[in-house]
Amino acid sequence: MARKLSTRKRPERSEHMLKEQLKIEEGIFDRRTMMSLWKMFNHNIITKMDYLISTGKEADVYLADGGSQINFDFVALKIFRIETSDFGKRIDYIRGDPRFEKVKKDTLSIVTTWCKKEYGNLKVAELAEIHAPRPYYCNGNVLAMEFLGDSNGAPAKRLKDVVVDNPKEVLDTILEDLRKLYELELVHADISEYNILMWNGLPYLIDFGQAVVTKHPRAMDFLERDAANILEYFSRKYGVVMEHEEAMHRIMQKKD
Repeated sequence: MARKLSTRKRPERSEHMLKEQLKIEEGIFDRRTMMSLWKMFNHNIITKMDYLISTGKEADVYLADGGSQINFDFVALKIFRIETSDFGKRIDYIRGDPRFEKVKKDTLSIVTTWCKKEYGNLKVAELAEIHAPRPYYCNGNVLAMEFLGDSNGAPAKRLKDVVVDNPKEVLDTILEDLRKLYELELVHADISEYNILMWNGLPYLIDFGQAVVTKHPRAMDFLERDAANILEYFSRKYGVVMEHEEAMHRIMQKKD
């Protein structure tokens, strides 16, 4: 009697490799995060996770190898923490944004909305053609985006950790990028020397999760704070002085 063959699909070798690698990460990633990473792999966004390149209060960033859908060797994976996060303090950046009016207040909903929000804001930044990482894919609490760094996988350094040779030009570039964002009705809302990377001699804005549309009730407050923060930094570190009113005028000025 012939033996009946199993109809169960065998896992592909590439899926098996990722499964084995993710075993190493057990205890670091929860089940929801693991499922999001699987989807990144199955959509050919990544082929392998490499190592941690940055840690923050609410998220960690990992270097990963790019898949066939990405035209670059590396991808930056921003993984927002779910169980240990304190996103309740960030609700002001969501409440009042017409894009996310019906968000539930439980931690999981806030975290996944924050991830989706950063992806959407990065799409606006890409449309504005400013210096910012390009977004590739978003699922659950994991965001895949352009890796800013060298060909060996070393990440770009934060503005606060370098000394630039042309501080006035760097400040001008930052203000111009904020203007381009504002022209597309978006305010970054967390500009500082910590949220800007220097790559190929140019400042790249990062951490767009808190960015709000100009219709947000606190958008102008956030814009005023962004300008004040970056002017204070360049004045303190480089002696580059600009009046707050001038910076605001440059940001809010429309150009043909």
